[in-house]
Amino acid sequence: MNPKDETYYLIRSDMLPEAIQKTVKAKAMLASGEVQTVQEAVDGVGMSRSSFYKYKDGVYPFNALMKEKIVTISLTLEHRAGVLSGILSYLAMRRGNVLTIHQTIPLQGIAGVTMSLDTAQVLISLTELIDGMKEMDGVVRAALVGRGE
Repeated sequence: MNPKDETYYLIRSDMLPEAIQKTVKAKAMLASGEVQTVQEAVDGVGMSRSSFYKYKDGVYPFNALMKEKIVTISLTLEHRAGVLSGILSYLAMRRGNVLTIHQTIPLQGIAGVTMSLDTAQVLISLTELIDGMKEMDGVVRAALVGRGE
């Protein structure tokens, strides 16, 4: 299936077929460490391995999709000591996890910074996070340039 042709639905769990409900339970058992193998998980929920493999890559709990977000932010910063450090402290205080940082060589007192963040644990909305960076001393510009999982 072409990724552009994929359609997603939000469906109450009790409306799902039993095989899909069991797949979600089996995946949760594996993720939590309750079981170590797929065979243990499918035995634990009473389903076949083939059914598990048929659905495992197509069903996820809604909260998992909403939380596991990686975003890319572009910043233009004044070239002064402590500006980038201040951004990193700000993100850490809000439980943002910096995955990558790329900083250009400063030209005319301005440096470009692109960073990727894991926002799964961030305590505020992404809009609030970026708006907060825009207000920081030494930040000329802050913008969201990409998001994914």
